[in-house]
Amino acid sequence: MKLILTQEVTGLGGPGDIVEVKDGYGRNFLVPRGLGIKWTRGAEKQVAQIRRGREVREIADRGQAQEVAAQLAALKVLMPSRAGQGGRLFGSVTAADVVDAVKAAGGPALDKRRVELPAAHIKTVGVHTVAVRLHPEVQASIDVEVTAEA
Repeated sequence: MKLILTQEVTGLGGPGDIVEVKDGYGRNFLVPRGLGIKWTRGAEKQVAQIRRGREVREIADRGQAQEVAAQLAALKVLMPSRAGQGGRLFGSVTAADVVDAVKAAGGPALDKRRVELPAAHIKTVGVHTVAVRLHPEVQASIDVEVTAEA
């Protein structure tokens, strides 16, 4: 199935890219979530418009993304969480929790879909490095310290 991406999809492409994907992936995931539209000759003409808009935004966003990356590098993020004897958490820390902790620490607002945890969830106490995709060319790292609540 041929699709035109309307938003950035990790491992697939960015807005305006024409991609070939499996029918089920396109029909059940990408199209319903608004990440892509079905390719047609008429939609092909919209691709140029999407790409022009993307290029204009990227030039401005690249500098802004580097500024945000510098802010994140200087930030110390602490996350108190309930933990057991061996340092294992009751529950886990998700990308949404990391976004909330960054905002509480005085950092910029982030999109939880752009936060990449080292595993699906953080389940232990300690310092964990979390990657944030701010721009296709700019990626920031945040050290998140998960501590046991008293």
